Amino acid sequence: MTAISCKSLCRTFQQGEEKIIGLDHVTLDVNVADFVCLSGPSGSGKTTLLNAMGGLDSPDSGEIAINGQRIDCLGKGQLADIRLHKIGFVFQAYNLIPVLTAQENIEFVMQVQGLPASERRLKSAEVLREVGLDGIQDRLPSQLSGGQQQRVAVARAIVSKPTLILADEPTANLDSNTAIQLMKLFVKLNRHYQTTFVISTHDQRIMRYAKRLIKMQDGKIISDELINHTIQ
Repeated sequence: MTAISCKSLCRTFQQGEEKIIGLDHVTLDVNVADFVCLSGPSGSGKTTLLNAMGGLDSPDSGEIAINGQRIDCLGKGQLADIRLHKIGFVFQAYNLIPVLTAQENIEFVMQVQGLPASERRLKSAEVLREVGLDGIQDRLPSQLSGGQQQRVAVARAIVSKPTLILADEPTANLDSNTAIQLMKLFVKLNRHYQTTFVISTHDQRIMRYAKRLIKMQDGKIISDELINHTIQ
């Protein structure tokens, strides 16, 4: 079953008088429960592709479907609803709300979804244990290490059990040990919940965890290979 389908995506950006190609006729299908890494140098199109997949940016042409539903032709309100209920985002910069505790940051999406407070508390406590942060629920982001902040961001992304997780350079601000622990957590969540992961990275250590490695250059996919490994 296909989780996300991209057909002939094109995206250009204007930088002064220069036209920058973000995506050049990118076609890609990602299956449910897949674990995909997008690799390539800066400017290769990784983030542009992730943003298009998540409905954060619209392609100039082409089609995108999530679980069979076209999103490239939806309005802003409909896209927001798709992001709220079907997609979890993990960003390089964490994007935690500084005045909210770890638990409140995790509960924020559920609050927007309209879940009652008792259910939000139960689910946030469960997911904090899942990511190894039981006991830090009342701390503000400023009181957490970088690795802990990223785990809170991951917890926020997965708490509503989205069908798709999009992660843009999620280990860029982490030391090697914390980065590896985060990737092992992603693998565990992928196996446990059958959640589809698409992760952009230029870090060779992170690529080792992929089931599928897609290399990009100049807005194009230049290789797409399945990876056989025994990393647990």
